[in-house]
Parts: sequence; C-alpha cells; structure tokens
Amino acid sequence: MNKVKITVKKIACYKDLMAEYENPIKHACAMSVGQVFIANGWQKPEGFCDSAWDTVSPFVMALSHGAENFYDGWMKNRKSAMISCNDGFRPVSFLLETLCEDDE
Repeated sequence: MNKVKITVKKIACYKDLMAEYENPIKHACAMSVGQVFIANGWQKPEGFCDSAWDTVSPFVMALSHGAENFYDGWMKNRKSAMISCNDGFRPVSFLLETLCEDDE
C-alpha cells in the first residue's frame, strides 16, 4: 500500500455567505496553505480535519491502493487528485499525490 501526500493548496473564505447563513463558531478550520500531511491508507493523519477527511478519504484510499487517472484524464499527474473539503463557507483545496517508496 502506498502513502499519500496531502498538501493544502488554497483556502477560500466566503464572508457574505457566513454573514447570511452561518451561526458564529469559535473554531473553524485550522489548516494553512502549504501544510502537508502524509496518509497511510485509510488512516487519517494526525491533526487533519475530521470533516475534510470525510471528503478526501475515498480518494486517498483509492490512490493508496494504486488507483490513477480519475475521471479519464482529469489531472496532469495520473496518480493525483485535487479535492476540496465540504465546508461551503471556507472550502480548503487539497492536492493528493501518491508517494512511491522512493519519495518517502
């Protein structure tokens, strides 16, 4: 089973939607651009957001077991995927990349 590198690439923030629809919360996402996590199969990396993991984990699992070329050529790197978490107020975009043994 391969490990999968998860890199935070972008964080959006839709303040207009937050003001109109969201109840104030004390702690939102603690991710930062450039942050890197290494997933070992289905195991959620320490410190990774539970909600984001729910969204990215099926792709992490597939990549860790050798899947590639999602959606028939969607990504330039066949062993990668760009997935965003499901937070409609502050979505985070993650680049998922299969790590070969040489990359670790």
